[in-house]
Amino acid sequence: MRMRQLQSPRQQRSGRFLRCLLVTAVVCFLFSPGAAQTTLESQSQTSPDDVKKFSGVFSQLGELLQKMQARVESPAARNQSRLLALLPESTLVYAAFPNYGEASHQALAVFQQEIKDNAQLRAWWQQGEMATEGPKIEENLEKFYQLSQYLGDEVVISAASSGKEDPKFLMLAEVRRPGLKEFLCQALRDQAGKSKPAALVLDITELAAAKNVPSDQAVILVRPELVILAENFDTLRTFNERLEHTTQDFASTEFGQRVNQGYEGGATIVAGADFQRIFKLSSTSLQNNPTFQRTGFADMKYLVWERKNVAGQAASQVELSFTGPRRGVASWLAAPGPLNSLDFVSPKAVVTLSLLLKNPAQIFDDVKDLATASNRNALATLSQAEEQMKLSVRDDLFSRLAGEITLEMDRLTPPDQKWKLLLKTNDSAGLLATLNKFFAASHITPGNSEEDGVTYYTVPLPSSPKPQEIAYAIVDSYLIIGSSRNAVAEAVHLHGSGDSLAKSSKFQAALPPGNLAEMSALLYEDPVAMAALSMRQASPEMAALFSQSTTETTPAVICGYGDESALREVSRSGGVDAGAALIVAAIAIPNLLRARIAANESSAVAMIRTVNTAQVIYSSSYPQRGFARDLAALGPDPRGSSAPSADHASLIDATLGNANCAAGAWCTKSGFQFSLSATCKQHRCDEFVVLGTPANSNTGSRSFCSTSDAVVRYQLGPPLTAPISASECLKWAPLQ
Repeated sequence: MRMRQLQSPRQQRSGRFLRCLLVTAVVCFLFSPGAAQTTLESQSQTSPDDVKKFSGVFSQLGELLQKMQARVESPAARNQSRLLALLPESTLVYAAFPNYGEASHQALAVFQQEIKDNAQLRAWWQQGEMATEGPKIEENLEKFYQLSQYLGDEVVISAASSGKEDPKFLMLAEVRRPGLKEFLCQALRDQAGKSKPAALVLDITELAAAKNVPSDQAVILVRPELVILAENFDTLRTFNERLEHTTQDFASTEFGQRVNQGYEGGATIVAGADFQRIFKLSSTSLQNNPTFQRTGFADMKYLVWERKNVAGQAASQVELSFTGPRRGVASWLAAPGPLNSLDFVSPKAVVTLSLLLKNPAQIFDDVKDLATASNRNALATLSQAEEQMKLSVRDDLFSRLAGEITLEMDRLTPPDQKWKLLLKTNDSAGLLATLNKFFAASHITPGNSEEDGVTYYTVPLPSSPKPQEIAYAIVDSYLIIGSSRNAVAEAVHLHGSGDSLAKSSKFQAALPPGNLAEMSALLYEDPVAMAALSMRQASPEMAALFSQSTTETTPAVICGYGDESALREVSRSGGVDAGAALIVAAIAIPNLLRARIAANESSAVAMIRTVNTAQVIYSSSYPQRGFARDLAALGPDPRGSSAPSADHASLIDATLGNANCAAGAWCTKSGFQFSLSATCKQHRCDEFVVLGTPANSNTGSRSFCSTSDAVVRYQLGPPLTAPISASECLKWAPLQ
């Protein structure tokens, strides 16, 4: 805490920007699809040896991020916007970002120096396809920096619409120096190659003379003082015409004034949306929808997001305002107050969610009203259950709750899940009587035991193979429900000892600036523990590595506040710290692996179905041959003849239908190897089997086959090394 307080303004800006920059300038390109794919190709299903390789890279990446935090300076906060006043009165979406060019250039320089100095990171970065993809990414970042040198300190994206027309999007920035038009033209040509450039670049003279510009063509106008990107020519021309009149339509509107307030005190990002205008443009007329009206969210006015310094600390603030006092579902979040239930939560919690709700009985009434609005009998089953148990859910349960709820998750994976649920009560004895009545009606007899004056109740749950239970106790007006008696007892102990999450220095340091004692909602998350959880299914070994990590990370803490006519969220500057590389890698690697395998398998199934169709056509076209003997017979003539024949039917492309794909031979496409063989008597083939198997264990987890019945079948397991017979294929499970 002391070190944080002694940071200079420059260091604070650096830390704030780092959280945006690291995601874009380092983590994203280190874990781009090509880079991640190369890494996965070079490392088979994760083994202990692979874990060592990964852990070394992650450690080096963590050190790299720390160096960036010390050396990269963020853009300065802005106290006003010169671009906001240029927008039309009908603007309904606004987002302003700083020019990150200089900072991204600094980050790239730090990374390139680290690659030069660090042999382990350099070896990883230069292996396989990374050797070609890496320089391309660095080149693109360098072009981004070059573009940024032409632009001012702010980039604004907006959408405007009047009447019932679709919103028209614009991006604009001030021009810092001449030469931008030539730079953009060359960059777009380089990016397009032989294709059509993604956008048309014009100056003022060319805009006036332009004709027959396609309606779907993006257009960039480079004025001496301003550059504007529009989604089409008409939008650009209309906006440019109003620039000549130099009005301040948007700045004079109520929404424009609210957005402009976001710059007060200095901000790096300001964004907002005018929901009342958006609702009016909605084709479904949300404001006139009875159900939507009942929720209270039809009264939403503005959503405004700001990133700025608050009490000397970087913070993100979001405000959702309403046209009047909150009502319906939108009013469920209560006014800020103490969250004393956090005194029962473990400092080792993975995720904790706390809420202060208004009168729970009223919430029950709102839910009932919404549920029965379109179906009068929607809660008939509940009414029948209440009659049988002689209980009123509203009066016996919800009316005895005070509205404070906390859910703690310590272990999320079965069968050893560990969780706690805390509910504040206003009638502990009455709530306990309700629970006893419910269990009696359900023919359940909870066990009970007493320890240090606290009575613990346990309810066994039918499960296999390991018996499970839930437990509960009431302490100091809180009903504590847990995944076991030990979990509940731990909560009671933490409350008594003062060693809870609420009292931990790590939690206190992560809280956003402002009123820390009273809130309406709080979300706490341990990023490293969540990363380990993400890795668990893909690689237990790597999950264990994350669980044992000693990398210092800042937990994510988001606070919510319920005001009379607004909902607000505040958090410390979101993003990453020195442990972010571990976290992003943990999420990215298994997801990329699963996505890549799924795509390969989908492509393999489609290929097998294509071969099935080709075989049907082949047998009809050449009945004397029956089915084709191999993939080559279904493909085009390698000599270039366009006329199909029994030897080269031109029914599949040359990727698989070439001379090398003879019977029993493997041909590879999209991470799978394919073969086609047939059962023939003399010159006629009456049966065939087409097989697709992963090229290696990284490209797929299933093999696929099909015969003349055209049913695609599959088998889990490692890649096959030899073709199979039709009878073997018929034993595999049909693909659903």
